[in-house]
Amino acid sequence: MNHGTTDPSGATEVGAADVGGTDVGATQDIDTSSVSGAPCWVSLTSRDLDATEDFYGAVLGWRFRQARLGEHFRTALKDGIPVAGIAAVAAVGQRAAAWTPYFAVTNADDAASRTRERGGTVAVGPISFPPGRAALLADRDGAAFGVWQGKLVTEWEAWRRAAPTFITLHTRDAFDAVIFYGQILDWASGRPGGCEVEYAEEAVLLRSRDAVVARIESGSVEAPPDPSVRAHWQVHFTVTDVGSCARAAEKHGGSVLAEGEDEAVLRDPDGAQFTVTSRRLS
Repeated sequence: MNHGTTDPSGATEVGAADVGGTDVGATQDIDTSSVSGAPCWVSLTSRDLDATEDFYGAVLGWRFRQARLGEHFRTALKDGIPVAGIAAVAAVGQRAAAWTPYFAVTNADDAASRTRERGGTVAVGPISFPPGRAALLADRDGAAFGVWQGKLVTEWEAWRRAAPTFITLHTRDAFDAVIFYGQILDWASGRPGGCEVEYAEEAVLLRSRDAVVARIESGSVEAPPDPSVRAHWQVHFTVTDVGSCARAAEKHGGSVLAEGEDEAVLRDPDGAQFTVTSRRLS
């Protein structure tokens, strides 16, 4: 995450357009307090919105509509459900193309303050965008993430069923990362609607409403932290046919970084990585 070249005027628009400001209707009454600490939205930066629409339309079957902030922003739809926000790189200060997860918080200002206090970075915000507030942050190892306080784009369970399945943090020290994010996002606090943490399969699993919504991993439990790992969040999207998605990605200018029977890591034409999977964690 290039904090030095981020254009605040552009990057703040990403928080509004991609997290909460695009499609929330006046009657929407579900807010972030109901899924506090859980991922609630994902956003993508793109160098060419038309090419991005073609690529993700072919690979994931998405449709798109213009976000209310203008021609440089799009909302991706799956079966009519808003699933992701997309913003042109020119509108976000020439940031590298990447997928970024946003987490639900009850107070974005508190989350930003905690991030600074614990050695993370506040790149943008918090900024108010009706119907809420957003901030773009990074953890101590540089993994970018956002927080959103306010009404949700759509009902959380519907969004999660449509996409994504879950997100994974690849980092140098999973247990240190859990402590960091737990303090920022109130994981394992016992608060109503909050997330719980469990340790399994040499990784840490985050649960919200009894569903696995995130995974944090750094290799074997016995292994020391690996300084060569570039910390980042990876978004996993649910698909019915992993192989077809991989072939579509190659056909439309992307690439396949890894492919298995039920999962593949893909890269879009701008270089943003994501995972398609036919399985759900439970």
